[in-house]
Amino acid sequence: MSVVTLVLVFLLAVVVSVFVSRLLKDIIPLPLIQIALGAGLSLYGFTVEFEPHLFLFLFIPPLLFLDGWRIPKEALFQEIKPIMSLAIGLVVVTVIGMGFFIHWLIPAISLAVAFALAAILSPTDPVSVSAMTVNSPLPSRMAHILEGESLLNDATGLVCFSFAVVAALTGTFSLASAAGQFVLVAFGGILIGLLVAWAIGWLNQLLVKRTGEEPAIQIMISLLMPFTAYLLAEHLHVSGILAAVVAGIAMHYEKIAGRMQAATRMQSKAVWDTVQTALNGMIFILLGEQLPGMWTNMPAVAEAAGASHPWMLFVYVVIITVALAVLRFSWVWISMTLTVFHKRRRGKEADVMHIRMMAVMATAGVRGAITLAGILTLPLLMPDGSLFPNRDVAIFLAMGVILCSLLIASIALPILTKGLVQDLPYDNDEIRARLALNEAAMAHLRELMNHPSDDMDEIAMRTEVGAQLLEIYGRRLDNSDETESDVYDLHKMIDMEREMSKSALKAKRDALYQMRKSKNINERVYHRLRDELDLKEETLNHHKNGKH
Repeated sequence: MSVVTLVLVFLLAVVVSVFVSRLLKDIIPLPLIQIALGAGLSLYGFTVEFEPHLFLFLFIPPLLFLDGWRIPKEALFQEIKPIMSLAIGLVVVTVIGMGFFIHWLIPAISLAVAFALAAILSPTDPVSVSAMTVNSPLPSRMAHILEGESLLNDATGLVCFSFAVVAALTGTFSLASAAGQFVLVAFGGILIGLLVAWAIGWLNQLLVKRTGEEPAIQIMISLLMPFTAYLLAEHLHVSGILAAVVAGIAMHYEKIAGRMQAATRMQSKAVWDTVQTALNGMIFILLGEQLPGMWTNMPAVAEAAGASHPWMLFVYVVIITVALAVLRFSWVWISMTLTVFHKRRRGKEADVMHIRMMAVMATAGVRGAITLAGILTLPLLMPDGSLFPNRDVAIFLAMGVILCSLLIASIALPILTKGLVQDLPYDNDEIRARLALNEAAMAHLRELMNHPSDDMDEIAMRTEVGAQLLEIYGRRLDNSDETESDVYDLHKMIDMEREMSKSALKAKRDALYQMRKSKNINERVYHRLRDELDLKEETLNHHKNGKH
């Protein structure tokens, strides 16, 4: 089957999976539906043969770049201590601790391969967590910590994975050399990511000033940037993964990326949402596609692992999954205990994290796209031409842990997160910002109304329109007191205004459709007015979802 046909079939499967998830009211997490569809495709003869490193190159840089671009930067830096603790400290402990544990559990797996497996099992997947908590979302602070952790531990885990694979290929390993190389590779990747983002941003701003901004071109530039950063970093033998992440983070800052037009931002968001949905979906469908082959290959894999029975492989998967969860829970508990101890020692107030919240943090360590993409890049052959040791065993265990962690999280997370105190749809900072924006708009409107003109009709019209706008903006300023009840009332007013506006837009859209259907307006007018309604509706949905 041709590559084009496979891609089209997989994209169709992504579309079907989303509709199925919506029809089931998100009862079954989207990743599990996609895995099931992938398994079904494999049973009907859709098999995929691909070059692992090409797979890593096509899927991972854009996903990590997008994560870096979209993560709230203020939250990232505010929660940098717990994020770094999880993304670096926990990853290193996981690689070392789980590496020795896997080697002890399955002696047939060499220590180097065990370290490689542990390293690729260390990255977590917030997309899967979000899919499982859609009906009971996590508090924003916890969600930001998990997003920041995933963003950085993807890079850390993949760098450790590459070192372990090299050790398996060469048969030699030096901790001091690896530590020094890790620092060099990491900082090199960070530097390349910053340089690529700055260079492309500077050149782009220069050209935009001369030629104007074209949204389609700006979007294509953003799509090319993660691959540019990744390829340049890999060519210089530093971390391409970190380069893609840092380039994404840098894109958030206007001084580097430049100020986009509203149309560019909206179209870019739509394109990147599509890319993210397609790539994440295809990865999980690909995982499902591998399952029937894994099942039929179980006897050979069990023999290679030294297992007494093929079913022992499932026991290994469960043991490794539980060990990862226990290690994660222990790390969170120790980290939070030490944090509280240090704060209280300095005379600051500090609340101990509830055991339930720690359980949520531990259960949220779901393995997903990065683990699958990484494990499939294990080389087929050693330098001498022999088969890479226990490659199939490592792939089976990694895929099994992904499935097991997804199943556990899909059951446990909705239970653990049910009833958690959620954030208000708006905080006081947002209210103050809205009021300040209204004041600025009203001051500017008054200037426009008082602007001299020789045209009396223009003055009259400007005065009338300005008075109407001032009345609209003035309603918000009447609620400027910041007492708790006033802020709550303003929240309700904003929500009510949004719902009524959406209802009015629907009425406009229905009327517009009827006018076009009855040929009362031409197609050009229809499309122009429809686009205006689309823009207004997108703005309302944008604020409701709190997207950036």
